[in-house]
Amino acid sequence: MKTGLFAKKSVASLLQQAEDSTSQGLERSLNVFNLTALGIGTIIGAGIFVLTGQVAANYTGPAIALSFVIAAISCGFVGLCYAEFASIIPIAGSTYTYAYATLGEIFAWMIGWVLLLEYALMVATVAVGWSGYMTSFLKDIGITIPEYLLSANFNVPAMFIIALMTLFLAVGMRKSVGVNNLIVAVKLGVILLFIFVGIAYIKQENWLPFIPENTGEFGVFGLSGIWRGSGAIFFAYIGFDGITAAAQEAKNPEKDMPIALIASLVVSTILYISVALVLVGIVPYQQLNVPDPIAIGVDALGAGLSWLKFVVKIGAIAGLSSVILVTIMANSRIFYAIAYDGLLPPQFAQIHPEFKTPYLATIVSGMIAAILAGLFPINLLGELASFDALLAFFIISISVLILRRTQPDLVRPFKTPFVPFVPILGALTCGLQMLIFPVNTWLQLFAWLLIGLVIYFSYGQKNSLLNQGERLEVRG
Repeated sequence: MKTGLFAKKSVASLLQQAEDSTSQGLERSLNVFNLTALGIGTIIGAGIFVLTGQVAANYTGPAIALSFVIAAISCGFVGLCYAEFASIIPIAGSTYTYAYATLGEIFAWMIGWVLLLEYALMVATVAVGWSGYMTSFLKDIGITIPEYLLSANFNVPAMFIIALMTLFLAVGMRKSVGVNNLIVAVKLGVILLFIFVGIAYIKQENWLPFIPENTGEFGVFGLSGIWRGSGAIFFAYIGFDGITAAAQEAKNPEKDMPIALIASLVVSTILYISVALVLVGIVPYQQLNVPDPIAIGVDALGAGLSWLKFVVKIGAIAGLSSVILVTIMANSRIFYAIAYDGLLPPQFAQIHPEFKTPYLATIVSGMIAAILAGLFPINLLGELASFDALLAFFIISISVLILRRTQPDLVRPFKTPFVPFVPILGALTCGLQMLIFPVNTWLQLFAWLLIGLVIYFSYGQKNSLLNQGERLEVRG
């Protein structure tokens, strides 16, 4: 087998790895419903409960609905590409694993390194939003958390919820899935309640002008604002790719993963657009630059519906909790996959003998996210997470084309339709959205990649099992 920076894993070896990992302890306990709930649980969270108001107030106005449509179309193209890979290579690691099979080790490492940051940033962003809703809810019932415990330098509630969700995941995937399914049900119920109650209170004048005039600065309202808004709101869709990180714990991954990917995207998009239209119809978009825009929307309904405020906040708290839960799970499985290949210390690939989880990878994933959530503001975290996600989605779209060319006879239980057009459109839309991000975001990514290269050349390259031609033996 070819070794070196561009060494690739064969699909056969990846499938064998999945089989070995299952025999070593990862439990196949997830059906198509569980996988879809994982996707919805991750997708529907900060996008509705936190970022909707900020994007509408700063970039799009009422046209945020169009930004959601653009982001959904991009994710639809990419989701079809993910579905093909998930059916071919049902193994933990998501984009990292797919890049290993198509682009080679150095590219797989860099993508995996970016994914670790992306998911940690996503957890941190959502946790800061969770902190805002929890603080507001506690204040409503007479409990006030001191301001110094809520600052960007030391956000204690955000760190607490990450620690709690990490504990759930460390003690078992089956238990965690049950918690997630319950949370998703509560979250969907609250969102639907807000939509159906809010429709009656929409003021059409709040929708006008639907596309506010550009201020003279690119990306601030107008058509460019819609495009910039689609990039900023892209964060709302990151979760669907997290489904693929749980492939080795799916009962029938070849069949169920593509269904779960597409179903979670469709359901989430419909809800996103509905909530956005209702929200900007109830409250002038200029008033929505807050961490809890849905709560602001409920307040605008009047004192007669004050009970709904409590329900919505509880739903937001539950919904954001599920996002944190599933995203830490996805991040820990990427840690596991990279460590299994020898590119990170083997301790991260250890499976707990009782809980059947990669417990060390889970704990470290939670710790990193907790530090980020405690130290950085939500706008910085969310923007960089969206940028990293767009890069990963760009790579996935290109990888489908590469694998179709290099291994045309490979058995594909699910095939991306209209190749090469769908992958090209996926790569194009993601690439164009990346271009609208400020220079600082690009510099932050390059700095992270530089750190990753140092780690790879100082540790990963010489410990790579693919280059050594041997298999990792993990001891519990």
